Amino acid sequence: MNTPICDFVKKYAESSPLRLHMPGHKGSGALGFEHLDITEITGADSLFEADGIIAESEKNAGEIFGAQTYYSTEGSSLCIRAMVHLALMQAQKEGKAPLIAAGRNAHRAFMSACALSGAEPLWLYPKQGSSYLSCALTAEDVEEFLDSCAALPCAVYLTSPDYLGNTVDILSISAVCRKRGVMLLVDNAHGAYLRFLNKHPIQLGADMCCDSAHKTLPVLTGGAYLHLRQDIDGEIAANAKNVLALYGSTSPSYLILQSLDSCNKYLRDTFPRALREFVPLVRELKGALRGMGYTLYGDEELKLTVSAKPYGYRGREIAKLLENKNIHAEASDDDFVVFMLSPLLGEECIDALFTTLRHIRKRLPIQDAPPVLAPCGRAMSIREASLAPCEKVRADKAEGRVLAQPSVSCPPAVPIAICGERLNKAAIEAFKYYKTDYITVVKERTE
Repeated sequence: MNTPICDFVKKYAESSPLRLHMPGHKGSGALGFEHLDITEITGADSLFEADGIIAESEKNAGEIFGAQTYYSTEGSSLCIRAMVHLALMQAQKEGKAPLIAAGRNAHRAFMSACALSGAEPLWLYPKQGSSYLSCALTAEDVEEFLDSCAALPCAVYLTSPDYLGNTVDILSISAVCRKRGVMLLVDNAHGAYLRFLNKHPIQLGADMCCDSAHKTLPVLTGGAYLHLRQDIDGEIAANAKNVLALYGSTSPSYLILQSLDSCNKYLRDTFPRALREFVPLVRELKGALRGMGYTLYGDEELKLTVSAKPYGYRGREIAKLLENKNIHAEASDDDFVVFMLSPLLGEECIDALFTTLRHIRKRLPIQDAPPVLAPCGRAMSIREASLAPCEKVRADKAEGRVLAQPSVSCPPAVPIAICGERLNKAAIEAFKYYKTDYITVVKERTE
């Protein structure tokens, strides 16, 4: 498999050009890779109008993933906004309302997509769950919800895998959606590698999905894919680049594009075998940790999520103990420690993690549980709240106020409450529990 973007940039850099174009570093600098950082010069193609080397590289990626694939250098956030917008364009074409049924553990990028496009979410809540970061929906749950809708949404939007490593049954849910003529969009940001385990959303029937290549593949931060199923409506595919351009920067990073381009060759030649050999090591690690008394959460192959309290610790405590050994987790809070694993780590790294966790002495379980989120009442749309005059207030004084901004950091970037909702006691308790001291609310009118 060729690497057209990398080849072009390498040839250009080796020609010792007089760079009378952007970027301002002119090909040299303290970091050492500036000579590979270019802009849309002649022959370099253009990301959102691609018909040259970028289009060729995207076609290579599409052949690997079995999809119509488009690059993003702005992460899955750009792809999420594009998916929502494309779904609304299709809804308008079919005379449907701009409604999207969405799992409640959606990333804040979905909220911004709604604010920008005017999409109205209908929230899907799981019948049971222990964390607001997860949304254990079944096909039956989705079917029951769709059957109860006065007007069918134009799409169902799910996050799988979620931030804690839980997956939902995309194959069964896609069948439910297809039967009712509803599109299925999947935030697969944490699951690009699932293509090589035959568990990728596109393989399982999703109409559109996003992958953050940089999260689980050897790609620079910001590299992502927007995938459309091969036989999707031609107008959706024809508009994909225009919609990406609507939300994306006119200055995409050629360093990230080269990273995506070079990854294609790795995915074809090396990664499938490396993944097949690595997954059993992860399963063995998980089994050994369970045997020692650790409680693990989620079913994703390359994510290890430790539920810390049953072992007698806060998640942050375990993360700190690991940091003292120069082992750094993806994220931690009072309840969980999340580790993102990769074949690039190798067996020695897995052994180092196991050895360190093995030497943490088990203590009596911590009994307090995270708060159960009760849905807040909707006071205005996400778009109205996002555009309204706002102010920052103490979270513990905000009961009854209308949330204006997600007020959540990344990671995990799943909002505790939704913009436009009137905050109830449960939301205030959740802000306190997750150590959110200040939030942004809609400014109240003074007569």
